[in-house]
Amino acid sequence: MSRLDRYMRVEIKHNEELLTFESDKPLSISMILKDLEIPSSTVLAVYNDTIVPHSSIISEDISIELIVVSSGG
Repeated sequence: MSRLDRYMRVEIKHNEELLTFESDKPLSISMILKDLEIPSSTVLAVYNDTIVPHSSIISEDISIELIVVSSGG
């Protein structure tokens, strides 16, 4: 199977749920969040214990965690 015949799979841990997102092309984290209807302003994306920008392009199978950002006074 060539790379073009295969889907990229992203596992996303969010609010104690494990979500799965698949695509046949590279996408940014912000595009994935939009498709999953998760407002990007409410979460930080973490990969290998490092916060990564939402503009990061995902092009292979990975697992990321979304940390909910709270604000208030």
